[in-house]
Amino acid sequence: MNDQDAMTLGGHSHIFLGAGHAANERRTWAAISLAGFMMAAEIAGGTLFGSLAVVADGFHMATHALALLIAAVAYSYARRHANDPRFVFGTGKLGDLAGFASALVLAIIALLIGYEAAVRLLSPVTIRFDEAILIAAGGLIVNIATAWLLSAGGREHHRHAHGHGVGRRAGHEMHAHDEPRRIDTGRGILLLEVFEDGVPPRFRLRRGDDLEPGPVLGDRTVSIETERRGGTRQNFRFADRGAFLESVEEIPEPHAFKARLRLAGLDHAEVYELEFVEHGHGGVLSASAASRDNNMRAAFVHVAADAAVSVLAICGLLLGRFFGWVWMDPVMGIVGALVIANWAYGLIRDTGGVLLDMAPDKAMAEELRRVIERDGDRLADLHVWRLGPGHLGAIVSIMTAKPRDAEFYRSRLGRFRMLSHVTIEVRRAIASADANKTSPSAAG
Repeated sequence: MNDQDAMTLGGHSHIFLGAGHAANERRTWAAISLAGFMMAAEIAGGTLFGSLAVVADGFHMATHALALLIAAVAYSYARRHANDPRFVFGTGKLGDLAGFASALVLAIIALLIGYEAAVRLLSPVTIRFDEAILIAAGGLIVNIATAWLLSAGGREHHRHAHGHGVGRRAGHEMHAHDEPRRIDTGRGILLLEVFEDGVPPRFRLRRGDDLEPGPVLGDRTVSIETERRGGTRQNFRFADRGAFLESVEEIPEPHAFKARLRLAGLDHAEVYELEFVEHGHGGVLSASAASRDNNMRAAFVHVAADAAVSVLAICGLLLGRFFGWVWMDPVMGIVGALVIANWAYGLIRDTGGVLLDMAPDKAMAEELRRVIERDGDRLADLHVWRLGPGHLGAIVSIMTAKPRDAEFYRSRLGRFRMLSHVTIEVRRAIASADANKTSPSAAG
């Protein structure tokens, strides 16, 4: 008989938007305003002064504004419908869908630029170098300003991620080590954590709810030995603070190590080995592709691609203007088309992978497996996918012969800061003696 118990990490909230969602939305609308103003000025000015090149650049700026509009609408729609029950896993993936659409537009632009450049290489046209250089320089300035505006969001989110982590529990920010390690002593549960809220980081050990009333450990003494990568070890003594025991020594950075908790009594000692992984300082589970905002990335790539084309165009025009190398203008166009096509391919690959629920972090999946199986349990099935920037969902099926429930494994998985929605199934393993009595049909 199976004991199936579903448990969700982080409560039942289905809002899986990125940490900088609102700020990125505002920046994208501001970038659209800048691009729209430049577009209107170029079309109006080109029409007024009879410059077809300026009008053409104005319409090119319109495609640039359209790409940004896709990103802005995706941000707005995802925010407004974040609580819509029709989206069973929230609207966090809408940014990836918008990024995929933008990448397709970018790929089409690369093809058009490449085609036009090839035609001009085979059939050169007269170029008004001074006017063309001025237009390209103006477009470059606008693109640099827009890129700066958009990239500010990425820098702010990066600082936020390092300061507090992206993981949430019940909709609130949490530090990397807020989830205590659960220790089953056979006589009750102990909770060990790294506590550092407003104070120097120290170990804290307290009782679980199922321990008998009385002191934290009775007449037993406690100590911890940490072992870091490379073999460096450190011992920690503990002092009684009433409701909990606290290490006398501070824990140096980084907080990534194996910890051997030793509970010593009059007649025997018990040792429990625990693993601490620091998520906010570049560990296995630090910010990666799983926390990337592909909607903002797509908007930025559009601007960067436009800026790259402007730089290449200026180089080609200057060489044509001063050395008479007219063929350099279409050659630079072909180079620009190849650069844009490469960026578009990267966007299509990454956003398409998210939309198809590809595994976002293989290293994390292996770490999760190691945490579950470290004392004899077996991970029967595991599915991890991305719900939104910085949010992962997981379905975990565990085989165990011990009397453990989903809450026990939920506590273990609390260290994975990006796991925002987890369903845990606990299945009872059949003892070997009982398995021999099982009929072939039942065993199958």
